[in-house]
Amino acid sequence: MSNQIDILFIHPNAAKKIYQDLSKKFSSIEPPIWAGMLTSHCLHHGFAAEILDTDAENMDAEETAEAVKRMNPRVACFVVYGQQPSASSQNMTGAVSMAEAVKNLCPQVTVLFVGGHVSALPQEVMDRHSFIDMVCQNEGVYTISNLLKTNLVDKLDQVKGLGFRQDGQIVLNAPSPIVAKQDLPTELSGVCWDKLPMNKYRTSLWHAYPNNSEQQPFAAIYTSLGCPMRCTFCMINIINRQENEYSDGSAVFRYWDPEHIIRDFDYFADRGIKNIKIADELFVLNQNHFMKICQLIIERGYDFNIWAYSRIDTVKEKYLETLKKAGVNWLALGIESGNTRVRKDVTKGRFEDVDIRDIVQKIRDHDINVIANYIFGLPEDDMESMQGTLDLAMEMNTEEANFYSAMAYPGSPLYGQAKKEGWQLPETYSGYSQHSYDQQPLPTKYLTAEQVLAFRDQAWMKYHTDPAFLDLIRKKFGQVAVDRTLESTEIKLKRKILEETAIS
Repeated sequence: MSNQIDILFIHPNAAKKIYQDLSKKFSSIEPPIWAGMLTSHCLHHGFAAEILDTDAENMDAEETAEAVKRMNPRVACFVVYGQQPSASSQNMTGAVSMAEAVKNLCPQVTVLFVGGHVSALPQEVMDRHSFIDMVCQNEGVYTISNLLKTNLVDKLDQVKGLGFRQDGQIVLNAPSPIVAKQDLPTELSGVCWDKLPMNKYRTSLWHAYPNNSEQQPFAAIYTSLGCPMRCTFCMINIINRQENEYSDGSAVFRYWDPEHIIRDFDYFADRGIKNIKIADELFVLNQNHFMKICQLIIERGYDFNIWAYSRIDTVKEKYLETLKKAGVNWLALGIESGNTRVRKDVTKGRFEDVDIRDIVQKIRDHDINVIANYIFGLPEDDMESMQGTLDLAMEMNTEEANFYSAMAYPGSPLYGQAKKEGWQLPETYSGYSQHSYDQQPLPTKYLTAEQVLAFRDQAWMKYHTDPAFLDLIRKKFGQVAVDRTLESTEIKLKRKILEETAIS
C-alpha cells in the first residue's frame, strides 16, 4: 500500500445517466474547477492532496474504489459541482454510488462531501446515505483544512461548517466563513492544472465552431465567485451562506485581481489550449475586472476561443470591441423568457427597460456569437407564453440556443416555493438533469410538468433543424458545423414521464 495522503478530491462520473447518448460525443467534459482549487488550498496549508477526475477518466464506481484503495487517503472528498452550478444535484448520482463503493472497499477512509446540493440539504443527504461520514455546509474551504488538522475523531464540534455523525446522531456545526476577496490569492490561489488529465477535456460542440469544430483541448476557469443577483430559479449562492439558512445575504460576489488571473491564461497559451470557458456566473459585470483581464490577454497577443456569461442588462456596446479582441467569441445570455410578466415573477431583473433584440444585434455586429438561454415552465408560464418565448428564439436565430425546463434546484428560492406548494420534485438525483430519462421538471400554475417537458423537447428539435438556423451556421462556421449539429439531432432523448403519459 502506498504512503498515506491526507486528502483525495474526487470528481464523480455519471455522464451516461445524466446525458443519455449525448454523453458519447456531444456533452462537454470539463475540468473540475472547485476540486482543483480545493487541492491548491490544502497544498498551501501543507497537506498532501491529490485529485481523481473519474469523469475525464471514464471510471465507474468499482474502478473508483480501487483507485482510492491504491492512493490511500485519510479523507476521500467528493466534490459535487458540475458544468453549471445547478448541476450539483444531478452529479450526486455518480457521487453517491462511488462513495458507497469506496466505503465498502475502504471502510477506514473518511468519506466527505462538498458542493451545492450538500450545502442546501446537509441533513437530508446524511440521513439518506449512511456511508457519507461528513459534509461541508458551504464552499467548504476552511472546513476542509481545519478538519485535516484534527485526527478526524476529536474536536469535530470545533470545525465550523462541518456536518458529522456522533453517537448515532447527525451534528451540524455553525457555518464557516467563506474566503474573503482579499484572501483569494492565497487561500484559493488557482487550479492545480498539473494534477489533472488536461488532454481529456472537451468543450461543447457549438463552442468549438469558431475553432474549426475542434473540441479539444479545452480548459475552464473562474475569475470570480458568486453572483449579486437574486433570481429565484438559481441556487449558485447557496455555497456562500454563512448562516444556518440561506438568505439574500448569501448573494456575495468575489473576484480575483486580473493580474492574478492572467497567469492561468499564460498557462493555457503555453500549452496550446484555445477553447476556454470562463465559468463565472456573470463575467460581464464589473468592468474594472473583466475589461482589465481582456486588455491583459490582448497585450499578450493570445488567440483564444472564449465563451463567457453575461446578462442582457449588463453587456454594453462600449465593451464589445475589447471583448472580441481578447478572443471572446461567444456570450451566453440568460434571456429566460420572452414574456415580461413571466420574467419579472422570478426576479430576473430590469429587462423591461432593455431592448433584447437590439442588444443581441449589437453583440453580433461585433462578430461575437450569442448563445441564448431560455427556460420553459416558470411559475407564470402558460402555453401561450412558452410559445412566445420560442417565437422570440426563432426570430432572433442566434448562433446557438439552450432550452431548459424550469427546475426547483435545492438551494434556490424556487425550491422552497415548490416544497410549500407541494409540487412534485425529482425522486432521484438524476431527475434534476435536463437531459436524463427520469427528469422531473416543475409544473406551472397553468400547465403540467409533462406539458412543459414535451414543449421543451419539441422546441429544441425545431430550433436545431430549422433551415434558417442551419443556413446561419453554414455561412458562419462551414458545413462541418451543420453536419455535427444534425448528427446531434438524431439522438432522441427518452423521457419517463412522457412515456407514462402516452401509456395512460
